[in-house]
Amino acid sequence: MAEKIPLLRLVVFLMTGIVVGEYVPIQVPMFPVWVVMIVVTLLLWRHRYGQSLMLCACFLVLGMLLILRQKESLEVVWPESEVCYEAVVLSEPVEKPKTMAVDILLPSNHRKLKCYLYKEERSRRLRIGDGLRIQSRIKENSDWRQGSFDYRRYLEIHGFTGTTFVSSWKWQKAEIFLKDLSRLERARLFFLRQRSRLLQRFSNQGLDGEQYAVVAAMALGEKSALTKDLREVYAVTGASHVLALSGLHLGIIYTLFSLLIVGRRWRMVSQILLILGIWVFVFLVGITTSVVRSAVMLSTYALLSLGHRDRMSLNTLAFAVMILLMMSPSSLFDVGFQMSFAAVASILLLVPLLDSLFSQEFLMEHRLFRWLWSLVAVSCAAQIGVAPLIAYYFGRFSTCFLLTNLIVVPAATLILWLSIVVLIIPSLAFLLIYIVGLLNTTLTMIAAIPGASIPLHPTLLQVSMTYVIIVAVIAITILTVGWSPSRRGW
Repeated sequence: MAEKIPLLRLVVFLMTGIVVGEYVPIQVPMFPVWVVMIVVTLLLWRHRYGQSLMLCACFLVLGMLLILRQKESLEVVWPESEVCYEAVVLSEPVEKPKTMAVDILLPSNHRKLKCYLYKEERSRRLRIGDGLRIQSRIKENSDWRQGSFDYRRYLEIHGFTGTTFVSSWKWQKAEIFLKDLSRLERARLFFLRQRSRLLQRFSNQGLDGEQYAVVAAMALGEKSALTKDLREVYAVTGASHVLALSGLHLGIIYTLFSLLIVGRRWRMVSQILLILGIWVFVFLVGITTSVVRSAVMLSTYALLSLGHRDRMSLNTLAFAVMILLMMSPSSLFDVGFQMSFAAVASILLLVPLLDSLFSQEFLMEHRLFRWLWSLVAVSCAAQIGVAPLIAYYFGRFSTCFLLTNLIVVPAATLILWLSIVVLIIPSLAFLLIYIVGLLNTTLTMIAAIPGASIPLHPTLLQVSMTYVIIVAVIAITILTVGWSPSRRGW
């Protein structure tokens, strides 16, 4: 069984190395050690098992090396006094009790900061791409914690190296030259500006309040407009995943692009266009971890489809995770990354088992039942994968997740498609407003059901043991029914 998913084994060692590098003090320079281990691995080409063990050890050391290098890159000593500097706004202003919060980038040293400006009309009017000239003191990231949430780690995972609070008379808008930014940073800034314009178009079509907040989150990944009450409704009902761009959303976009790009005679060209379209969307929504993971998986899926090979599998997932961790090893400690990985892995393992409860002939004859069963199977599999993490990080378990997913998944598909249509035909905005309003009302009613959410507060050990039990049960079941590479997902 393990031989059929070699990349998954390597990813496990890579993850282990990242964890060791994060928590264990290491005084030995890791790069020379890693190079020596690679040479030894190549020399063992005649010894299959010895080479396999050394290859796993190489990925273990690679994980340690990557996390240590990222930690070093985030280390910066800020001056004790106020300094003058130029910055570029990377996010829309978010209103806090006394300030307006924006993410800024310093072109001079490529550092990202959390910036809190005094709340006034000027700070409210800031937009992505605006240049600022600021005089303030920059502080290290706060060590604030609440339960299992570590704010400092959250900031470091997302690349923030400091925080600054700026008085109203110590900043002004300025023309900033972006030549010092990398091409990737300039491209990201360009697409963020385009997203801001698209959001403004939604607002101009009459979307406001909760309807605008949901469309902005689902279609373009902008969650700053979501209120605390609305987030709570979606969390209690187990529908939070539709507000965070993930594989569900990218799958819908991929399907839409597939319908628009018809090219069976030019299959390679059409698949390349699909991949380009997916990555344009990734940049448009801000290159978040879950979207990049989904984009890597879909890109691999599209490329493998050219050779009619097994496409969506644990190896594909492992490849996507490997790419993400090599780009940003600290993503391993991100809640979104963990939940995304757990959900997809659970779907790939459990859905084929659940599908085997019915014969293929029966499912082909009853297409409506097949669609409903597929939705139920995916929802149950994903919930099994993420439930321990949700309980650990958020202290709850939604008992209505199955009912909720039967509603929100079709609704999310319709909302995403209508969002694109409304950008082309603004007069149809009333349909989008009605559907989003109906979805919000339905979820509010479900959230009001007694027992819709059960409070749970497991320890890290309990969560770990829960996953050990889940993996053991899945492994025993697979060995019992027999391993078959032809099964979907395996």
